[in-house]
Amino acid sequence: MAVRRILGLDPGLRRTGWGIIDSSGNRLSWVGSGVITSTADRALAHRLAELYARLEDIVVEFQPTEAAVEETFVNQNPDSTLKLGQARGVALVVPARMGLTVAEYNNATVKKAVVGTGAAQKDQVAMRVHRLLPGILVTKADATDALAVAICHAHTGRTNAALAQARIAAGAGS
Repeated sequence: MAVRRILGLDPGLRRTGWGIIDSSGNRLSWVGSGVITSTADRALAHRLAELYARLEDIVVEFQPTEAAVEETFVNQNPDSTLKLGQARGVALVVPARMGLTVAEYNNATVKKAVVGTGAAQKDQVAMRVHRLLPGILVTKADATDALAVAICHAHTGRTNAALAQARIAAGAGS
């Protein structure tokens, strides 16, 4: 069975979590993870450029075959939401420009895929990520969140592939 290397991203302007897993059938394994931080006193354009460059470095170093990005959570501060959206745009563009397929998942879908309920608390998600990826060395919440996005994509991708195969088989039998 082919191994899929998945880059999960939890975008933010101050901190962008990233996590990479390998998925082969039902087996998941941790490859790497971390947090990209931008320099707070730099202009927005330079902070976004920092994020872009670091994400490129991660893709080159780890050679993922797919990427998954968490959708933006809209909060009450329009300025913060706009900046988050710009960081998310960078998180979508970098893997796409480097030839990866890119999927997007909302927070509830990620929680449901990892914990079993879209209403799971952050600590429940973190506990489940650590259980699904034994031996991971992650202490930062942003990196754990990114790994959850990658796990969601691994599960969802398998399901979508199985559904596509079922549709093909059903069509062949007609």
